[in-house]
Amino acid sequence: MKKTLSDPAFARFIDDWHLSPVLDTGEFVFLSGVTGTRPDGTVAENPEAQFAETFGFLGRALASAGLGFSNIVEMTTYHVGLRTHLAAFTAAKDAVITPPYPAWSAIGVSELITEGTLVEIRAICRRPG
Repeated sequence: MKKTLSDPAFARFIDDWHLSPVLDTGEFVFLSGVTGTRPDGTVAENPEAQFAETFGFLGRALASAGLGFSNIVEMTTYHVGLRTHLAAFTAAKDAVITPPYPAWSAIGVSELITEGTLVEIRAICRRPG
């Protein structure tokens, strides 16, 4: 059984992009890439604010499946300016991701789908039990 879920503020992405923001398969839940793009399409210019908002949006996506940050078992992040912004990103990540840490890969890219977006986070989660 597969079920598409979404934070209500981002539900339009299902039709706009033909994707599942959150795909619940039972034991495992897969999150499509989450960025700092707000529901109105704007993005914070300040990297620290954008990273904090990105993790806030990720938290809302997790909550749509009844999960939290501790359920993440694997996280991949895609960064525009990876080395330039890594310290600020890590600070935002460490505010919500705590031990035991998920597996994590950080990949530098030249651009993301929304102009001005500096990071995209995709995650795989596991339900307890």
